[in-house]
Amino acid sequence: MIYSLSGKLKKKTGRFIVIGLGGINFKVAVPASSEARLPKIGEGVVVYIFLHVREGGIDLYGFLEEEERSFFELLVSVSGIGPKSAMSVLGVAPIDQLVAAVSSGQAELLQKSSGVGRKTADRIVLELKDKVSSDGGVKTVEIMQLDNDVYEALVNLGYSRRAAKDVLSEIDESLSATSERLRDALKKIKN
Repeated sequence: MIYSLSGKLKKKTGRFIVIGLGGINFKVAVPASSEARLPKIGEGVVVYIFLHVREGGIDLYGFLEEEERSFFELLVSVSGIGPKSAMSVLGVAPIDQLVAAVSSGQAELLQKSSGVGRKTADRIVLELKDKVSSDGGVKTVEIMQLDNDVYEALVNLGYSRRAAKDVLSEIDESLSATSERLRDALKKIKN
């Protein structure tokens, strides 16, 4: 089993990266949420690997944090969730928000990923609720609910869904009211 890969980042797209290591270039699928956290092309990168062997070949799935890989492994253990669906779920939100949503029984966040409907999201919550622990989960869930309101407000004001989603991670974490978070988002949003 491959635990991690450490090498130079040769290429990055929304779905995968290429890591150069000892004259070999590895194509590694990554969650969409990792793109902003990746270093520049040519710089060093470490990704934690999940090796998936299937009939048609071998796929590498990479994560910038061990917690992401662990959550991915839990997701693929759920009946009906394959690696592609699990990657889609990880692309929806940061890992702490996903863990908080599962541990508090809120399947709505999981439904935002492509290929995951209501029944599948409920199954994920049911099977993983007792397997994950969210330190500070109540606070994280509250922030998620506030950010959902901010997201909807930005979209209703005419901003693109992508721009609204991107600005949520830039909002000052100390702000704890929807109006304050929306005001901060409006200052920082890019069209």
